[in-house]
Amino acid sequence: MTMHMQRRRQKRKPVAEMNVVPYIDVMLVLLVIFMVTAPMLNQGVKVDLPQVSSEVLPSDSNQQVLTMSVLADGTYYWNLGDSVDTENQTDSAVSLQAMTDGVTKIMRAKPDTLVYIRGDKAANYGVIMMAMGALQQAGVPNVGLITEAP
Repeated sequence: MTMHMQRRRQKRKPVAEMNVVPYIDVMLVLLVIFMVTAPMLNQGVKVDLPQVSSEVLPSDSNQQVLTMSVLADGTYYWNLGDSVDTENQTDSAVSLQAMTDGVTKIMRAKPDTLVYIRGDKAANYGVIMMAMGALQQAGVPNVGLITEAP
């Protein structure tokens, strides 16, 4: 009987399967590391917004268009015409109150005036938002934003 058991042991081949458990452990540790570091990666992203491809602004020949420009130093200038015009200027203002007063007069004369605002890319976001708030106080129902094609 003992001879028979020895033969069986000799015929048995060694296990040739790969041990995958340590690799699973390593993958789980890497997964945890990536899950922890991924939210931190997008905190210091630099944003350079005003270069967006968008549709051409619609121009209705009956409506007058006010193109308001906000400069980086916080001054305002605008052009009043029958289409969006960024080159010429009909008036300017150094303060927010002067700009509001000027636009209020224009809106009283023609309430259906279309208003588009374009902010300098170096201008403070708050300055442009204050300008948009002032335009609403001046009686502008909708404000369009102008961007430059890249």
